[in-house]
Amino acid sequence: MASETPLGLPIIDFSKPDLNQGTKEWDLVRAQVHNALEEYGCFEALFNKVPSDIRKSTIESMEELFDLPLQTKLQNVSKKPYHGYVGQYPMVPLYESMGFDDANVYEQVESLTNTLWPQGNPRFCTTIQSFSEQVSELDQIIRRMILESLGLEKYFEEHVESTNYLLRVMKYKGPETKESKLGINAHTDKNIVTILYQNQVDGLEVQTKACKWIKVKPSSPHSFIAMIGDSLHAWTNGRLHSPYHRVMMSGNEARYSTGLFSIPKAGYIIKAPEEVVDEEHPLLFKPFDHVEFLGFYYTEAGQRAQSALKTYCGVQDLVLSA
Repeated sequence: MASETPLGLPIIDFSKPDLNQGTKEWDLVRAQVHNALEEYGCFEALFNKVPSDIRKSTIESMEELFDLPLQTKLQNVSKKPYHGYVGQYPMVPLYESMGFDDANVYEQVESLTNTLWPQGNPRFCTTIQSFSEQVSELDQIIRRMILESLGLEKYFEEHVESTNYLLRVMKYKGPETKESKLGINAHTDKNIVTILYQNQVDGLEVQTKACKWIKVKPSSPHSFIAMIGDSLHAWTNGRLHSPYHRVMMSGNEARYSTGLFSIPKAGYIIKAPEEVVDEEHPLLFKPFDHVEFLGFYYTEAGQRAQSALKTYCGVQDLVLSA
């Protein structure tokens, strides 16, 4: 009896030289993106526009960053939940992370870098900014394709201008056992689009709509994992899936990964356009501010909710009395 083929994420190639708007290649890739995000909420993106030396330097820079003393790392602070240093949590002892707001802007990266290295670290600044800027190109290609596939391309400029980029760099210590240990709890992202990159150590798992876990094993060194967050799920009125995902660790090696998050700016109201609301697709979520939603998510009620998004701003079905 043949064994079942392991589940895997769709692989979509963004490295084709003729991938330009209006071409057959663009239309083909756009359809693949739409289908993958409807079904899985994520996919593996082949994207060769981030040079190998920048990818290598990014991993090395993360190793350098996490080797800093804890007191230094704690200086990475933010008023926004999960934007500063996160670590030392008993529930997820293998995990720590740091955030760089506006990571595609050199001066912003330099400001935080000079806090961590008062003597300066120009190589680190250049690496983080260059990596973020180049990955943001992939984010904008994906977002343009999403809006086109839904007939919402007229909103593209507003969509891009209403977001900033956060780069989170993450380290998961090897648990030094062959048994799988929790790296980070199952969760959905709360932003627009997340683009993940990792070193050679796997651990990411994505849950399908049928509640099966896919172990993500990138097929190439220039592979990225693109994933939909709750804010885009709400903005598209549920047309695209926001998947639960987690990290499970085994072995001795540390896993380093980056996540470039397109984040709605404070004060920007996420509201589904009228084009995606109709009788077949009634409105699912009330308009909301992402930063306020994030604040709710990290309260006890938000953490306890099966879906923080539905609890926070879901439209309840009205029961009409006779």
